[in-house]
Parts: sequence; C-alpha cells; structure tokens
Amino acid sequence: MTSARLETFSDGVIAIIITIMVLELGIPHEPDAAALRPLIPLFLAYALSFVNLGIYWNNHHHMLSTVTQVNGRMLWANLHLLFWLSLFPFMTGWMGENDFASAPVAGYGIVSLMAAIAYYILQRTIIGAQGADSPLAAALGRDLKGKASPLLYASGIALSYPVRWVALALYVVVALMWLIPDRRIEAAPAG
Repeated sequence: MTSARLETFSDGVIAIIITIMVLELGIPHEPDAAALRPLIPLFLAYALSFVNLGIYWNNHHHMLSTVTQVNGRMLWANLHLLFWLSLFPFMTGWMGENDFASAPVAGYGIVSLMAAIAYYILQRTIIGAQGADSPLAAALGRDLKGKASPLLYASGIALSYPVRWVALALYVVVALMWLIPDRRIEAAPAG
C-alpha cells in the first residue's frame, strides 16, 4: 500500500473529528451577543483542540511524505494515533462545559500526552521499516520538540489539580512550539 491511501484515510478521520468538535459548540437560541457568553469556555477549549489537531494533521502529512511503502505495523500505529486524536472532541467538550475544572484539564492533558506518544510510536515504526538512514530519521535528528512535548504534558497533568491555569498554559506552550510545521520533515526528500 502507498502512503497516499493511509494519508487520505487519516485526513478523513481528522476532518470528522474537527466537525464533531464544532458541532458540540451549540447554537444559542437568543439573538443577542450576551447569549454567546456562556459559550466562551467551550470555544476556547475548541480553539486549543482545533490548533492541536491542525498541528497533527500538518506534521502527519509531512511525515507520510517521506514514506515509500506502508506495512501493517504502520497501519496499526497510525490507527493508534487516530484513536487518541478521536478523543479530543470528548475532552474538549468536558473541559469547556465545566469551565476548565481540574479533572477535565487533567483528562485533556492525558489525551494530549497519549496522542504525543502515539505519534512518536508511528515515527519510530516508520523509521524501523525504512532504516536508520531513512529521510524521516535524518530529518528528525535529536527531535527536541518531540521530547519536550510529553514532558510538558506530564507536568500539566501533575499541575492540573493544584494550579489548573498553569497546566492549561503548558498545553498552550506545546501547541505554540508546534504551530510552525516541522521544517526538518517538510524539507526531507519525498518517499
């Protein structure tokens, strides 16, 4: 199987995840701007999740552009990533509907951490199949952002009960780190 088919499937799943998230925002039944005020926490949670999913979609695209042939392990590793990404609508809704309470903030961090780990597993699976001298391996190098992200998510989870706003700030920091596409992979030779 080519990576194009895997990428197309993943694109569709991520598009559905984003669609589900936006449908959770709900439409106010009053015609004035004050009716939007209760939606602010949910919208902020949605914006963070939208950015996170966009980052995964973008970097996933660039990563798969380095793949020549897809094997069964890659398929399962990709499904593992999509599983964790599919939980973002639930966690986004839970966090936004409860004004960023500690338990939902911790839960959001857990899903974010697990998605980061799943992405790492997919990277390692691709490198394992293509070799240590593959374009992806060469592009990743030391991968400081990839190593820092799980540490920041874990710190956010630990801080979500004593200082949930610091936990949320850490989640935003991770998103800001990845907002610019990974140029190393973007510049890697296509598979």
